[in-house]
Amino acid sequence: MRVYTTARTAFRALRRNPMRAMLTTLGIVIGVGAVIAMMEIGAGSSTALKKTIASMGANVLVIRPGTASSGGVSFGAGSTTTLTPEDSQAILRECPSISNATPMVRARVQVVYGNRNWVPNAIYGATPAYLDVQDWTILAQGEPFSDRDVLNGNRVCLVGQTIVRELFEGESPVSKEIRLKNIAFKVIGVLTPKGANMMGFDQDDVILAPWTTIKYRVTGASSSTSNQSTSSTSSDSVNTLSNLYPATQGGLYPEKASVQQADNPMPIRFENIDQIMAAAINSGEIANAIEQVGAVLRERHHLRPGEPDDFNIRDMAELTKTLSTTTTLMTNLLLAVAMISLVVGGVGIMNIMLVSVTERTREIGLRMAVGARGKDILRQFLVEAVVLCLTGGAMGIVLGHGGSLLVKLLLKWPVETSLTAIAAAVLVSAGVGIIFGFYPAWKASRLDPIEALRYE
Repeated sequence: MRVYTTARTAFRALRRNPMRAMLTTLGIVIGVGAVIAMMEIGAGSSTALKKTIASMGANVLVIRPGTASSGGVSFGAGSTTTLTPEDSQAILRECPSISNATPMVRARVQVVYGNRNWVPNAIYGATPAYLDVQDWTILAQGEPFSDRDVLNGNRVCLVGQTIVRELFEGESPVSKEIRLKNIAFKVIGVLTPKGANMMGFDQDDVILAPWTTIKYRVTGASSSTSNQSTSSTSSDSVNTLSNLYPATQGGLYPEKASVQQADNPMPIRFENIDQIMAAAINSGEIANAIEQVGAVLRERHHLRPGEPDDFNIRDMAELTKTLSTTTTLMTNLLLAVAMISLVVGGVGIMNIMLVSVTERTREIGLRMAVGARGKDILRQFLVEAVVLCLTGGAMGIVLGHGGSLLVKLLLKWPVETSLTAIAAAVLVSAGVGIIFGFYPAWKASRLDPIEALRYE
């Protein structure tokens, strides 16, 4: 009953001067509204920024074979053949922190279309999961190849915007045929433009095809053991007059002549790949993903404890650092603005409550004279301050949410509704009322009843 009576008395006091009460809450309304609007716009911008950085590979892990050495001489990273397509499937199946993974082989050969030719920065053989890993699922034209194309080794491919510009000169490449190492590939889709990455690498100067087709039809071997851009092909050795017949080396069977090798190319089908690309669920799971991938590959490669890894795992640490720094900076900026806005609103509440105490000094003295205690007066003025702040907070939430929706409608900015920010605004409003209303309430509760009754 005492709480109910105090609240009723506080509401009755606020209704005496509704205009002043409304103007008092205006600071809280503007402060909370600005905070809600900025939090929602900031959350939308942060989400858009995360997607943009993720598309650059912030959550991507690159798993490459280890280093081979002989006689104390190291041949560099990726010089062994330890990764297989089954490793990629095991990573996706057994690592909870990995959302997708794809085996990859690389090639660098000349691409020919009609009377034009071009050497792309990269020719990747992968699975359709590569588009998910690189956040490239939306195509500019056509459609992606399927898992059946990978299984059958079909000669289909996707091309980047640079390839379109250099080879097709404005015409649509879909359903056209290009030649890679004299092997015809049908273009079934065009990748959306991505531009250069952080290292200046042109991401649009790329051709993507099923990895089985690139490995068994184009390269014939892993790119870790051969350089397709500089090594001579078997067809280059045909036009020679010094090697018409096979030269026996004392073996049981004679070796193939260069003409025979060109007429019957049969590359050895080693089931090794150049690398595996895996995408973590998010940038915060990268450390767990690295640990899980390492454990799975060590088990599959039968490595004993203490034996070094025969693979290397690399993550995009620089992009992850950029993402964390940007997100932290944006959060701190919004928090600082929110604190300034709410402090300004709280000072307005304190100012008006002090004026109210001065105006109602005789009322306070009369209440004390008839039996009210200091804590009753303190409670009444605290309730008035909290009611003012909560009312302003509710109006600020409506104003801020409406303002963010208006910004989304007119300016097309990304906006994301944050229920956490709304709940925090209510709690902060109540806290501001208690903090900034306590001193006026305490001052009112400390008045001398006799002096208060004599106040004019």
